[in-house]
Amino acid sequence: MTAPPTSNEHATATPPDFERLEALLPRYELAGPRYTSYPTVPVWREDFGPDDFASALGRATAPPDAGLAMYVHIPFCNELCHYCACNRVITRNEALPVRYLETIEREVAAVQGHLPDGMRIGELHLGGGTPTHLDPGQLESLISGLDRAFGRTDDAELSIEVDPRVTTEAHIDTLRRCGFRRISLGVQDFDPKVQKAVHRIQPPEQVTALTNYARSQGFESVNFDLIYGLPHQDVKGFDATLDHVFELAPDRVALYSYAHVTWIAKQQRGFERMDLPSGDEKLRIMLHAMRRFVANDYVHIGMDHFAKRDDTLGIAAARGELRRNFMGYTTRAPGDLVALGPSAISMVGGCFAQSLRGLDEWKNAIAEHGLATFRGHTLSEDDERRAWVIEAIMCGGAVRATQYREQFGRDFKTDFASELAATTGFVEDELLDVADDGSLAVTPTGSMLLRNLAMCFDAYLPAQHQAEKPMFSKTI
Repeated sequence: MTAPPTSNEHATATPPDFERLEALLPRYELAGPRYTSYPTVPVWREDFGPDDFASALGRATAPPDAGLAMYVHIPFCNELCHYCACNRVITRNEALPVRYLETIEREVAAVQGHLPDGMRIGELHLGGGTPTHLDPGQLESLISGLDRAFGRTDDAELSIEVDPRVTTEAHIDTLRRCGFRRISLGVQDFDPKVQKAVHRIQPPEQVTALTNYARSQGFESVNFDLIYGLPHQDVKGFDATLDHVFELAPDRVALYSYAHVTWIAKQQRGFERMDLPSGDEKLRIMLHAMRRFVANDYVHIGMDHFAKRDDTLGIAAARGELRRNFMGYTTRAPGDLVALGPSAISMVGGCFAQSLRGLDEWKNAIAEHGLATFRGHTLSEDDERRAWVIEAIMCGGAVRATQYREQFGRDFKTDFASELAATTGFVEDELLDVADDGSLAVTPTGSMLLRNLAMCFDAYLPAQHQAEKPMFSKTI
C-alpha cells in the first residue's frame, strides 16, 4: 500500500539535545495516537463485518521474498498487572487455553480459505496477554498448525512476548526448535516497591536467568520493555533499574510512558492514591533514561524505542528501511498483516479489520462465521496519502516531496498546505526543518516528538479531540 519511507540519517545518528528537550517537552504533552495505523481505531465502523474482511483477505498481496506478516493474540495471564490496558483474560483454568486452540484452528482454516493461494508467513509475532501462558506442547501445536496452513519463507522472522515469571526453559527449548530467534521480556521496573504497587513481583535474578538461557539457545535478539511513570518511581530508583538493564545488554529496548487510561483499565484508578510521580519527575526519569541509553551506544530510532547499532532494527533505522504496523517497528518489507485471536487487528487488502475482544464472543463468532470481525475501515485515497506521510514521519523522521510525487503523482506542498502551516511551531522550536518544496526532516531533538508531528497530518484528530470521552494516552 505504501512505499518505504526515506530516513533522516542525521536524526538517527546524532543524539538529541537533552537540555532543550527538558525545556520543550511539557508544551508537547498532549493526548494523541501511537500511529500503528492510520486512520486510528476510533474512526473505524462497526458495519464492517466478516464478509468485508473476507473480501479484503482475497485482495492480500505479499512479496514472494518477504511473505505475509502474521500476529496471533494469546490473551491469557495468571495475574493482573495493574498498569496493563491490554486485552487479557486472567485465569488459571486449564480448559480455556484448550478451547482457545480449537478456535484458533478454525480461524486459521477460514483465513486460509479466503487468502490467495501461495501465501506464506514471512513474519510471525505472538503477543498477549502472555503467550507463554500456553504450555510448551500447546505452543508447539499452535505453531505447527500455522506451518501446515501457510508455510514460511526461507528467512521468516519469528518473535514472541514473554513474562519471565511464567516462562520456563522448556518454553525456550520449544520456541527455539520451532524457529523463534527474537524474544521480548516484560521487565517494566526492577524496584521491589514499584513492583508491589503494580502487582508484578519479578526479581532481577528471574530476568537474568531467562535472558541468559535464551541467548545460550540461539536467540539472536532480546528486547526489554520498560515503563516510566509508574507509582513510586523516581530518577534514583529507575537509575538502579537501568544498571541491571545495561548489565544484561538487551539488543532492543522499548521505554514506554505509563499510559494512565482509567476509562479502559479501571484497576489503574488506585494509582491515583499511590504516589504516581509528578509530571516533572516523570519527564526527568525519561530524559535520564534516554541519556543513559545514548551513552551506552544505543541508537534512538524514534519515539521511545532504542536499539544497539548492530541490531537489525538499528541498522534498518540508519538505512531508512524501518516499517511500522500493529506489531510496532519492524525491518520487514511492506506487505499485508493478518491477525488471529480475540481483539486482533489485521491490515490487509486496503482495509483494517478487528475481531471481537471477548473470548466467548470471539469463539462463538468463529464457530458461526469462521471470522469474528466486528469493526474495520476501508482506506480512501486521502487516507492512503496521509498514511504514507505519517509512516514516513514515524519510521524515518523525514518526508521527501519527490518521493510523494513518485508515489501518488501529486504535489506534497499543495496537498498539505494547511498541515505544513501547522508545523510552524516545530520549526521555531528547532525540532523540524522544512524545505522549499515542503519536504520535512526531523532534527535529532525532534525525534522524541514524532507522534506530535504526525498528528498535524491526521484529518480525523480535530473531531476526536472534541469527543466527550478521552481516546488516547499522552504523547510524553
